[in-house]
Amino acid sequence: MVVQAPQTTSQEDKEQSFVLWFEEVGIEDVGLVGGKNSSLGEMIQQLGAKGVNVPTGFATTAYAYRYFVQKAGLETKLRQLFQDLDVENLQNLRERGKKARSLILNTPFPEELRQAISTAYQQLCERYGSSADICERFEGEEKQACQETSYDTDVAVRSSATAEDLPDASFAGQQETYLNVHGVKHVLEACHKCFASIFTDRAISYRVVKGFDHFDVALSVGVQKMVRSDLACSGVMFSIDTETGFENAALVTAAYGLGENVVQGAVNPDEYFVFKPTLKEGYRPILEKRLGSKEIKMIYDLGGGKMTKNVPVPEPERNTFALTDEEVLTLGNWACIIEDHYSEKRGQKTPMDIEWAKDGENGELFIVQARPETVQSQRARNVLRNYQLKGSSDVVALGRAVGEMIGQGKARVIMDVHRIDEFKPGEVLVTNKTDPDWEPIMKQASAIVTNQGGRTCHAAIIAREMGIPAIVGCGNATQAIKTGQEITVSCSEGEEGKIYKGLVPFEVEETVLDDLPRTRTQIMMNVGNPEEAFGLASIPCDGVGLARLEFIIANHIKAHPLALMHFDELEDESVKQQIAKITSWYDDKPQFFIDQLARGVGMIAAAFYPNPVVVRMSDFKSNEYANLLGGAQFEPKEENPMIGWRGASRYYDPNYREAFGLECKAIKHVRDDMGLTNLIPMIPFCRTPDEGRQVLAEMEKYGLKRGENGLQVYVMCEIPSNVILADEYSKVFDGFSIGSNDLTQLTLGLDRDSSLVAHIFDERNEGVKEMVRMVIEKAKKNNRKIGICGQAPSDYPEFARFLVELGIDSLSLNPDSVMKTWLDIAELEGLR
Repeated sequence: MVVQAPQTTSQEDKEQSFVLWFEEVGIEDVGLVGGKNSSLGEMIQQLGAKGVNVPTGFATTAYAYRYFVQKAGLETKLRQLFQDLDVENLQNLRERGKKARSLILNTPFPEELRQAISTAYQQLCERYGSSADICERFEGEEKQACQETSYDTDVAVRSSATAEDLPDASFAGQQETYLNVHGVKHVLEACHKCFASIFTDRAISYRVVKGFDHFDVALSVGVQKMVRSDLACSGVMFSIDTETGFENAALVTAAYGLGENVVQGAVNPDEYFVFKPTLKEGYRPILEKRLGSKEIKMIYDLGGGKMTKNVPVPEPERNTFALTDEEVLTLGNWACIIEDHYSEKRGQKTPMDIEWAKDGENGELFIVQARPETVQSQRARNVLRNYQLKGSSDVVALGRAVGEMIGQGKARVIMDVHRIDEFKPGEVLVTNKTDPDWEPIMKQASAIVTNQGGRTCHAAIIAREMGIPAIVGCGNATQAIKTGQEITVSCSEGEEGKIYKGLVPFEVEETVLDDLPRTRTQIMMNVGNPEEAFGLASIPCDGVGLARLEFIIANHIKAHPLALMHFDELEDESVKQQIAKITSWYDDKPQFFIDQLARGVGMIAAAFYPNPVVVRMSDFKSNEYANLLGGAQFEPKEENPMIGWRGASRYYDPNYREAFGLECKAIKHVRDDMGLTNLIPMIPFCRTPDEGRQVLAEMEKYGLKRGENGLQVYVMCEIPSNVILADEYSKVFDGFSIGSNDLTQLTLGLDRDSSLVAHIFDERNEGVKEMVRMVIEKAKKNNRKIGICGQAPSDYPEFARFLVELGIDSLSLNPDSVMKTWLDIAELEGLR
C-alpha cells in the first residue's frame, strides 16, 4: 500500500516544522532543509513528469536543528569551545572538533523532535509497504541474521547543510551519511550523528577557509528510501567535463554496489562520455566507454551491527561494463534535463554534479542527489594556461590525470589519516585514497597522487576545487614513491598522468582570450589525440582542418585491421594472444576496430561541434602498418614505402578494401548514429582523379554517399598531379587541403626522411610556393574549399602570410601556433 505524504499548507508552517517531506520543498528552500534536500524536493516536484526518477523521503529542518541547539543551550558552550580554534594546527582542530561532537551526541533530542522524526519514518514505511519479505532472498546463516534484524523500510540518512551546494562553494562530503538504516531507533541515532557531524574536523576547517560562521550554518537531515544498488550498480555523473570544463559532454561513472565507493575513490569505475547537443536531438552519441577495474563493491551487511560491507567483485563482472548503452543514454538525458532545469531556475548556465543508482530488484534507474558543479563552472574563461615540460626523466608511476597542470616537490607517503600531521606544506601527498578527513592537508599540497579512484573520486574533486594537479588510480604509487623523494606530477600530457623522478623543469604560458578579432581566413587546428580534444576546444578556432586516424589506430586499437578480420588465421600465436587480450570483451573482433575508431573520431568531432572537423582517412605506409599487431602477416615489403602502397591506392585494392570498409563504418556511425554531421572525411595521397572515383565508390558501399545527409569529401593536395589536374579533382571532391610536407618533397624530388638532403627541404622554396599558388587559384575558380593542414604555416609566419595574401580559405595549425598566427593574420587583414 502506498499513501500520499501529508502536505504543509503555508510557508509559515514550513518554517516552524521539525520535518518536511521532499514533496513539500523546492530549490528556494535551501535555508529550511539545506541544498541537498531542497534539490531532491525540486526534482521530485518539477522533473518527475519528464521521466527523472527520484526516491522520496523527508528532511529534518534547520528549525529543528536550531531548536535542539537552543533548547539545550549548546551555542554558548560551542562558541566558548571555538574561541581559540586554529584550523592550521591539526592537533587543535582535532581536539575542538572531538569536544564539539561529543557535546552534541551527549545531549538527547527533545521529545517533540524525536516524535516528529519517528512519525515521519513510520509514514515512509507505510508508503513503501512492508520489507519483511527481504529475508526470503537469502539462505542459511544470512537468512537467519536477516530475520533477527528489524527490517522496516531501508533508508539513507544524509546530512544537508543550509549553506551547501552553492555555485561557488561545495560543502559535499563535509558531514556524514549513513546507508541501509532500518527501524525508528537506528534512524534517530543516525540523525543525531548527522547533527554532530556539522562539527567534523573537515567541516570546521572548510567553513573557516570559505569564510562561513559556524552558527550561520544549520544542519538538515535527509531520510530517503534506499535504492537497492547493492544488488546492481551506482555512480556519479557530471553535466560538464570535469577536467577541461567542456560544457557539451556529460561524464557518467559507474561501479557495482552502493555509490560510496565511487564518491570516496575506493574503486576505479567505468567511465562514459555522452554528447549532449545531439543526444537532445534523439541520436545515440556515446563518445567514450572506458572499462574500470571495479575490484570491490559495497553491499548491505546483515549482521555484526554494521550497515554495509565491501566484498570482492568476481573477475567476469570486473571485465564487463556495469551499464548498458541504453542506460548510459538514459542517464545522459537526465543530466541534460536536470542541468537545463537548474540553469533556467538560476538564470545562468548551471553544470550539475549528480549521484545516481540502479535498483537491482526492479532494474530501474534513480537520481539520489544533484548539486551545482563548483569548479569548472567558476573557472575564468578569458585566460588560457598551457603547462609544458621542458625536460625529461624516468617515469615512476602512471594514473589518470586530473586537471592539465604540473606540480612538484618532495613526496610524503601517508597511508593513515591519523598521521596527516606529518605532512608539510608544499609536499606532494601520496596515499591510497582520500576522503573529506584528509582535506586539512590537501589544500597545502603541491600535488596529490593516489593508488585508487577515478576522475570523479574525492581526491579528484578536491584537487580541481583547490587548483592543484592530481593523478589518481595509479595502483602502485605508494610502493613506487618514497617519502622525501623529489618528484614531478605532470597532468599536461593527455588523460594519462605521469609522475617523474626529480624536479623536471616546466613552463606556464598564459594567453588572454578577450576581444579576439574575427578573421576572413578561417583559423583551424590540427588534432591527433582524442584525449586532448576537449581541452583544445577551449582555444578559439574555426574547427579542425586535420584529424589524423593514425594516432587512434596506433594508440587505441594497436592491431592491424586485417588481423582483426582474419583473427582465426593469424600465424603468430604471441600476436594472437595480445589481440585476444585487448579485444577480450568482443566476440566480433572487427567491431572492436569500428567502435574504437568511431569513439576517437567522435570525441574530436564533438569537441569542435558544429564547426567542421576534417578527418583524414588512414595514411600509414606499409612499414608502419606492419608494426601494428598482426600487421607483418598482411603487409608487403617495399623499397620506398613513402611513395608506395598508401592512401587512396589501398582503399579500393582487393587486398585491403575490406579493411577500409571498417573505417567507413566508423565514420558512418559517427555521422549517422552520433549525429556529428560536421565530420568531413578526407582522402590522402590520391594520385589520379580516377582513383578518387574508385574510393568514392567504395565509400558508397558502406552508406557514405557524397551529397547525402550533407556529406562532403575532401582530398589532400600533396602530389604535383593534384595541382596540375585540380580542375578534374574539383569534379570528384568538395574541397582540397594542402599537405605541405609531401607536396614539398615530391615537388623537389627528395626524401624528407633522408638526412643527406634534409637541408634542401623547405616549403618556402619558390617551386613549392608556385604549386600552392596554382592550386589555390584553381580551387577558387571551381568554387571548391581550399585550406592547408601541413606544418609550414605553424613553423613559418611568413608562409602563413603568403597563403592569406593568395586568398586561401583556411589555415590548420598546431595547437601551440593558433593564437599567435590568429593575431598575425588579423593584423595582415587590417583588423588590428
